Amino acid sequence: MKLTNSKILITGGASGIGLGLTERFVSLGNTVIIVGRRAELLDEVAAKYPGKVVAKTADLSSKESRKELYDWVAENHADLEAFINNAGIQNWMDVSDADFLDRALAEIVTNIEAPLHLTALFAKLPSLKTLVNVTSGLAFVPASKIAVYSATKAFFHSFTLSTRYMLKGKGIEVIELIPPALDTDLGGTGIHSQFPPVSGFIDSVFADLEQGKTEITYMHSTDMANGGPEVLKARFDVLNP
Repeated sequence: MKLTNSKILITGGASGIGLGLTERFVSLGNTVIIVGRRAELLDEVAAKYPGKVVAKTADLSSKESRKELYDWVAENHADLEAFINNAGIQNWMDVSDADFLDRALAEIVTNIEAPLHLTALFAKLPSLKTLVNVTSGLAFVPASKIAVYSATKAFFHSFTLSTRYMLKGKGIEVIELIPPALDTDLGGTGIHSQFPPVSGFIDSVFADLEQGKTEITYMHSTDMANGGPEVLKARFDVLNP
């Protein structure tokens, strides 16, 4: 992946892992387009990095909004070289909850349907050289409190492997970032405050990108992605006490 003097789009680029990626890419001399639903948050980040960050409001749960995003980029940023599928939602819930199906479907739309559609759209952009998908260590070892989220990440991991093969002929590199639980507001404010900061993950990601790695793990997600049956069972027992 080209790490300097490039133009990069990051969904969910104004908070959490997305913000960490945005700030690091900016520091390396790139222009970053950040996409999300919260215009105020997007504008706040863009104002902090004038001329370096472009804010674009879009509802990625909407098929029409995703198509509008692609058309806007094709018209105004036809030199986009990298697209990062980072946006996602996480619901803590149980199958017995009255609103379980509605919340599960919302996760499936945002975490699966949206990145699949965006991949199909942006793979058509002639300038695109790199596609980055942010999955999770939970793709390999699920947590029952966030069962649907874990399942969406397992799906997205599998799709990423296939996408890497499918896009090879178009000269598009596909990279997978596989974070463990980090201190972000994913799932709700304060839920993940006991976990490592995003900054360490970002440092590790860019060190691996410089080495040309296309599957990037960190801390516990390394064991989850590469461990044998005993390691995976032990991790499952930790996540599901």
